[in-house]
Amino acid sequence: MRTIESLGSLTDRTVVVRCDLNVPLADGVITDDGRIRASLTTIRELREAGAKIVLISHLGRPKGAPEERYSLRPVAARMAELLGAPVQFVAETVGEAATAAVAALAPGDVVLLENLRFNPGETSKDDAERGAFAAQLATFGDAFVSDGFGVVHRRQASVYDLAQLLPSAAGRLVAGELEVLQRLTDTPERPYTVVLGGSKVSDKLGVISHLIERVDTILVGGGMLFTFLAAQGHAVGASLLEADQLDTVRGYLATAAERGVTIVLPSDVVVAEAFAADAAHEVVAADAIESSSFGAAGLGLDIGPESAAAFAEVIAGSRTVFWNGPMGVFEMEAFAGGTRAVAQALADTDGFTVVGGGDSAAAVRALGFTDDRFGHISTGGGASLEFLEGKTLPGLEVLA
Repeated sequence: MRTIESLGSLTDRTVVVRCDLNVPLADGVITDDGRIRASLTTIRELREAGAKIVLISHLGRPKGAPEERYSLRPVAARMAELLGAPVQFVAETVGEAATAAVAALAPGDVVLLENLRFNPGETSKDDAERGAFAAQLATFGDAFVSDGFGVVHRRQASVYDLAQLLPSAAGRLVAGELEVLQRLTDTPERPYTVVLGGSKVSDKLGVISHLIERVDTILVGGGMLFTFLAAQGHAVGASLLEADQLDTVRGYLATAAERGVTIVLPSDVVVAEAFAADAAHEVVAADAIESSSFGAAGLGLDIGPESAAAFAEVIAGSRTVFWNGPMGVFEMEAFAGGTRAVAQALADTDGFTVVGGGDSAAAVRALGFTDDRFGHISTGGGASLEFLEGKTLPGLEVLA
């Protein structure tokens, strides 16, 4: 994969950098600036090289037209604070104002253009429409650096098409993510444990299929655990259940047994009366969910303390751990115990630990863990999973 060195001297050259600045916002306030921080290494290197820097990114899922709630304006302000240098914001992606701002850049200057997804060409399935938008973006630069790992699994204008129109290379964030993922797939130190959570089994089908041949232990939590329990014949009350995945899960359990891979399911769960932060709740055995005070109306919202301790023990004895997906509804304190226990176990282990982006990254930060407590926190949950599934990622393929 081509890296920044392949672009030669960047002094006085304009470099378009595709970042992933898709940060969570609440009432216009950034609640987790991890992706902004992760982008700084490449930006600082380009500034020191004397490049003129044009940053492009998306935020949220606007429908091809401007929506103020998805504006990157607050991102520019926060980036300037973290960078310790001005970051000019332009309230359009392409057009006269963007063209003028780029033309006025001096070496070391940084400009951030408005949300790429305000333009329908960014995510269009039509090659011509997507290519036309990429061509407009290409007029801004002499070179292109792809540094938004969270979108390299997307065949989008700023990720795939633009890389073919300018001399292009991977930024430090993308190169670092790829190095970590190759370590997980090619040369993991053993014992190798994968912790999977989140809402749905269907979101993890590919990664389970691919990793079941490569890992020693899989720990299952989150909403997806109830489909595993149901596949074993247990009643799960009103808990999240993907009935159409029961046969698939039974197949995973059989394959794991054949290959000597241990799949660990929770022995206890936290069952609540309702999906609410103040809902009445209690801990029950995982195979007796409907024996709670709430009967068949109870729903599981976290792994129980016994399970959390067991998961932590497995993690402590592992040399490589990949974690994707919270163990419960961590946003509600009553149901954050399992996720906190897993995060603490990863933080305490001497092994190589990878937090697989998305909700997992948000969870560890929300629970007070700093990034340096882990071997690596990925900026791209979906991209990480697709790589671990063995899929070809368009945004990486185009940089080969």
